Amino acid sequence: MGRSWAPPELGKPEAGNGRHDIAGSPAGTQRSTRAVASEQNCRVSFREKIIPWDKLPQWRAAMRAQGKRLVVTNGCFDLLHLGHVTYLESARQQGDALLLGLNSDESVRQFKSPDRPVNIEGDRAAVVAALESVDGVCIFTEPTATRFLTAAQPDVYVKGGDYTLDTINQDERRAVEQAGGKVVIIPMVPGKSTTALLKKISQL
Repeated sequence: MGRSWAPPELGKPEAGNGRHDIAGSPAGTQRSTRAVASEQNCRVSFREKIIPWDKLPQWRAAMRAQGKRLVVTNGCFDLLHLGHVTYLESARQQGDALLLGLNSDESVRQFKSPDRPVNIEGDRAAVVAALESVDGVCIFTEPTATRFLTAAQPDVYVKGGDYTLDTINQDERRAVEQAGGKVVIIPMVPGKSTTALLKKISQL
């Protein structure tokens, strides 16, 4: 069996190991860029970023204990494109960690179409979890994000598109604001959408 899920410890310093870098300085002082990059690559595991629903409160508590300002967004993220990665990078810049709430396959069928999503929820979760800008991914089953936001308790809730505070889902807004968070609207990249991409593919 694989290793059981545990909350991440973002930004936790590592103890020195007594080794010296190529310039002869102790490890942990003037370490080579190559050595640091190599250690970071060894630690990366996108699968550990996928948070089971019942572990979300524990994950949130870990972020709070570390003093992290949590940014939350949500969506389908079916066929990943430039608009998605640009949006997620901008969302991440609003705080210290980004949690992405991913619509389940059934919820996507309810508010998109019976033919969507193209990629199943497990695949979609894995792809977005592999992005550097994303610190956690949690799948939720409802058509709206209200229950997910109540559990996630974001410091900042990011919405993309032509929304205003008055036109977003007001239940979602209340869930965020009643927990002390705020809503931030980030414009999407013009002309970049999964719907437009699927239309282009159908015409090939």
